[in-house]
Amino acid sequence: MILMTRIGVVGAGRVGAVLGAAFRAAGHEVVAAAGESSASRLRIDTLLPGVAVRKPTEVARACDLLLLTVPDDMLENVTNMLAASGAIREGQYVVHTSGRHGLTVLAAAAAVGARPVAMHPAMTFTGTGVDIDRLSGCVFGITAHDDDRAFTEALVADLGGVPMWVEESRRTLYHAGLAHGANHLVTLVAQAMDLLAEAGADDPAATLRPLLGAALDNALSYGDAALTGPIVRGDLQTVRAHLEDIAASAPDTLPTYVAMARATVDRAVVDGRLLPIRAARMVELLDAATVPTAVGRPRR
Repeated sequence: MILMTRIGVVGAGRVGAVLGAAFRAAGHEVVAAAGESSASRLRIDTLLPGVAVRKPTEVARACDLLLLTVPDDMLENVTNMLAASGAIREGQYVVHTSGRHGLTVLAAAAAVGARPVAMHPAMTFTGTGVDIDRLSGCVFGITAHDDDRAFTEALVADLGGVPMWVEESRRTLYHAGLAHGANHLVTLVAQAMDLLAEAGADDPAATLRPLLGAALDNALSYGDAALTGPIVRGDLQTVRAHLEDIAASAPDTLPTYVAMARATVDRAVVDGRLLPIRAARMVELLDAATVPTAVGRPRR
């Protein structure tokens, strides 16, 4: 454990409250937290009982490590405000949890002598105590100056996490990979459950769970080699039937199906699983897929 005991949390949302609780469990002192919404106040009461609720400037002045867990678009403004108010001081660690941002967003803190760190947990949070155990083995995308490298790795270790160093110029790409994989997966699965419900499934989630679990494990282990289904097999008539029924029963899902099918065709060709000639015919079929818009005109 690192010799850092006084931590302040600004932004007691799902991430901030959980990380604060995890640091506390590791032996650090969480001296104060800021959270304006009723949900944030409830999380502080539940996950950080006894921790004083203060204004952001007061939190910053009270701590040695300031944990900024505010939304991405607010991060720079919050940092600028705290620095301009004199709440951030020289030698203080200022750590944010944004996936997209690196150290540049903390420029105002660095300008007054603070030590900026970007530390993003690659995990989805519920904002409850169950998240604390999930931090064990969680990868943290971190960016820091060389002098703060050992400190940052120790900080992640205190949370039970695994450090992954990300260059400043690669932060957005890193975050895009996570968002594309996790956030878009939720949309994809929700649409799949809608289709199964339309087909008569009483419990779409139970129907999908073993299939998706196996598919995810195989994809993470084998990449494109895990691809199965009508696209890889080149089953044009099956895909045609999919397109027709989706257009009729769940037209909002059709653009997603077409986009993912095109991407699957490309990857199956590169992987050598789908012959280029067959792929070209599949792409023609996908290109012809349309869905009526609200005003009755075709939309791709």
